[in-house]
This record gives sequence, C-alpha cells and structure tokens, in this order.
Amino acid sequence: MAGDWFADAVMYEIYPQSFADSNGDGVGDLRGVIDRLDHIASLGVNVIWFNPCFASPFVDAGYDVSDYLAIAPRYGSNDDMVELVEKAGARGIRVMLDLVAGHTSIEHPWFQQELAADGPSPAGDRYIWCEELPEGGWTRDTPGVPAWVASPGPRRGYYLKNFYDEQPALNFGWVARPGRDEPWRDAIDAPGPLRNRQALIDIIGFWLAKGVAGFRVDMAFSLVKDELWDDGIRATVQIWREIRDWLDVAYPEAVLIPEGSEPRTGGALAFDADFFLVIKDAHASLFDNHAAGILPFQPPREPFFDEAGKGSTRPFLEAWDAARAADPARPIVLATADHDYDRLRVGSRTEEQLRAALMFLFTWGNVPSLYYGDEIGMRYLPDMPDVEGAICNPLYNRAGCRTPMQWDDGPNAGFSTAEPEKLYLPIDPDPRRPTVAAQENDPDSTLNFVRELIRVRPPTRGTTQVINEAYPLAYIRNGSYLVILNPRREPATVSAPGPATPILASGIDQAGGTITVAGFGYGLLRLAGDAAGPGSGR
Repeated sequence: MAGDWFADAVMYEIYPQSFADSNGDGVGDLRGVIDRLDHIASLGVNVIWFNPCFASPFVDAGYDVSDYLAIAPRYGSNDDMVELVEKAGARGIRVMLDLVAGHTSIEHPWFQQELAADGPSPAGDRYIWCEELPEGGWTRDTPGVPAWVASPGPRRGYYLKNFYDEQPALNFGWVARPGRDEPWRDAIDAPGPLRNRQALIDIIGFWLAKGVAGFRVDMAFSLVKDELWDDGIRATVQIWREIRDWLDVAYPEAVLIPEGSEPRTGGALAFDADFFLVIKDAHASLFDNHAAGILPFQPPREPFFDEAGKGSTRPFLEAWDAARAADPARPIVLATADHDYDRLRVGSRTEEQLRAALMFLFTWGNVPSLYYGDEIGMRYLPDMPDVEGAICNPLYNRAGCRTPMQWDDGPNAGFSTAEPEKLYLPIDPDPRRPTVAAQENDPDSTLNFVRELIRVRPPTRGTTQVINEAYPLAYIRNGSYLVILNPRREPATVSAPGPATPILASGIDQAGGTITVAGFGYGLLRLAGDAAGPGSGR
C-alpha cells in the first residue's frame, strides 16, 4: 500500500467553483486558492482535496471530463496547478484531485471519434455500444443508474451512460458468461477495455509526476458494469488491485481513496482507506436532519446530533466495526459535509450546536475532512438554482452546499468582484452570515474553535473505546483522552472513568464520580493515568 502518511491526514475539501475568484468572472479558480493558502494552512490541515478541476463542459459540475490532462480554463492552467502544489507543499500541505474513472463527457475526443464512426473501432471501443437494446439489462432513465441512450449519430444504436446522459460509460469489459450471444459485450481483456486501463494509469501518472499526492476516485466501483452486481464489483476491484501494484512500484507514496467503502471481495484491498459518505446511512444517521431534503438511499432517521436527542449512534458504530473488521487500523474518512448534499449547519441547527459535532468528527479516530466554509459555520442555503446538474434527484438540491465562500463583509462576501448576477451561485443574503474576517480575531469564534480543535486533537491512530453510546456520547481515545459530547438541548450525565483534566471543553461539570454535560456541551479531557480499563477498542 501507499506510504502511511494518510493515516495522519486532516483533509480540507475545496469545491473550486466556489472558493475564491481571482479574476472577477464570478467563478472560483486556482489562483484564488493560491491567494488563500495562508488561511488554509492556519487551520492545521495537511491535505487539500479538490473536486474536479479538469477540462469539462460542466453538465455535472466537472464530473463530466473532456480532457483528463488539462486543467479547465476557467480555473487556470496546468502550470497554475503545479504552482499550487508547490506552494501548498511549502506549507506542509499535500494536494489530492478528484478522478472520474468510469465515464467521460460526450465532448471528450474519445467519444466524439466513436460517435462519428460507422461501427466498432479497430483498436477496440472505449465506450459501450449496442445496435439493438438487449432484452435484459439497464432500461431505467434515472440519473445515477446506468441506462442506454440513443446515439445522436452517426454511429448506430445506443451507448451506455454512467450517470447523466452526457456521461457515457467507459468500457472496462464484462464478466464472461458462456453461451451468451451478445457480441457488444467485450471481455475484460479485450482491446477496448485494455486501452482504458492503460489510459487510467497514464492519467494517474501524469498528475502524480506533477506533484499531486493522490486521488479520490469518483464512482470508483463502476468500471465493470455487469448486471450481476457482485461479479462486476469483483472484476472492478481486481482492476484497481492491478493499478495499486503499479503504484507501489512507480509512486509508492501515492494515495487512492474511493468514493464510499471498498467492497471486501477477498484478497488485498486496493485503496488506502474507506470513505463514509455524507449521503449514506452511517454518516446520515448522525447528522442528517432532513432540512436539505430526503436521501433516497435509506429510510430517514432522527439524527444523533440533534437538539431533540432522539437519535442513536448504533447504525454508525455497526458500520464502523464492519469496515474495520478485517483491519482494525484501516483509515476511514469522515467529513463535516461535502459537495453532494448539505452542510453541518442546515435548517434549524445553529452555530452553537456545531461544536459537539465538530469535536466528534475530529476526535473519533477517523481521518477528518473539513468542507470549505464549515470552519466558519456557513449554512446550507435552500432554494438555490439548479446549476451544473445540482439537482440529480428531485428529493434534494446539492447547490445549497456549494455556495461561495464567505471571506469578509465586502461585496459578494469577498468571494469575487463580479456583479452578483454573474456569480457561480448566490451569496448567503443573511446580513449576519459568518465570515472569515469577522471570526479571525474572535477567540470564541467557530473558526478559532476549529483551529484549536485540530491543534489539540488526539492522534488518529490508536483505539477508541466507547463507554456510553447514548446521550452523552462518551469514549476514550488511546487510553489517555476522554471525549464527551451532548448534542441535545437537555443536560445528560455519565459515570466518570476517572479523574480528567479539560483540554477543550464547555458545559462539563465533574462531581462525585459523575460528569454532567450541559445541553450542547462537549469536552476533550486528559485522563489521569490509564483510566480506560478493560473493553473493546475500535
């Protein structure tokens, strides 16, 4: 596997369209990020994760790539990315990019060439085509579900999409099925799939050679698109294992992180971590209060981090234990939020309520990922326009978590000098909106709380022993640190495991072997000696 630096990572996710606009066109860019590197470094993070920066028509916010080897002109140039990597590196910060591996844009030259052909490429098709719709297989025309799209010509027939119609699925082959008379199904080792596997390696190597530290791979397990899901997943994981074998020789420090958790198919794992996505149950059961919409992937629950105090940590704990069953040291990424759903501050959740949640996300023993703006308590904005495919499901709108970073009280909150109507998305109109400038020198601000939390947090590596999984949530890290969190409005109590000295705390009262935690209270405390005692560690 890659160098183990990632186990100690503290990530900062940047949605480049919305972070900082340096040239006044209303869209964020790499020069804007370079200009704000001191702010990023001041947080104590050591990895920047960029959402897609490659050339694209931006039907799906850059997840529809038209050139993997070129930075999108609206963000700058390849030289700008190299400069950013170098200047971030001088501050002890690595840079990771989003890699879209399973599909491209319809504007990619590969697709345009095949679209103009009168039949399969002699060198092997890079995409999945059929002249007549198969009797079985994908027929649903729903974003996020593979389905056939009629060719806009002159190529006859249909191509398989991977998400939106404008995102044709790359051909990584099919699991062999004896007796199946469907010549459009290439074998996994056919020329077209082999061309794509080599191209994937070439793309990864191109950016690693420029100093990029690794990739978060979008829809990582969508390469082999087989109707028999388990067979396709096993074949896809094997492709990533082969890429990992190459990386271990060519770029042994490079990191690959999947979108989601890597399927356990037997054998070595190909990726360096799992990612508990905001839109999936483990994370959503803790934080999703449904104020941004309804996720269709699981039944709605009362979130644990909510003032009503009706939630449970059990779904999260069971998912955590399952993910670490084979390897207790396996890094798992937990994000404050991300570009695909909402923010921590959403609906009625106030800045006061954020601190217990933030303390959990930075002390549990996970690799934390801080979404831009969450360090100042930016809020999810409802009723945003559907920009660049933000509404991929009618039940929720992703644009509300993609609004511009709020830097100061100047025009457009310091994000851009463009006219407001030219901005990528509208600025939060609330005159009380949080800004970096307003919080910079306020010792009680969310910004300075996050900085201090990252500074004093226990090391990621080690054990997490839960001593109370209800309200208040209480756990011991590495036998030395006690974390107590009460995200509900009502006070809560827990038996003290031993004497403890507060490091960063609010609303904590220790008396007679009992710790009382005020509503929305939190505490990171240092235990006297080894007070953990017996118990299972996570």
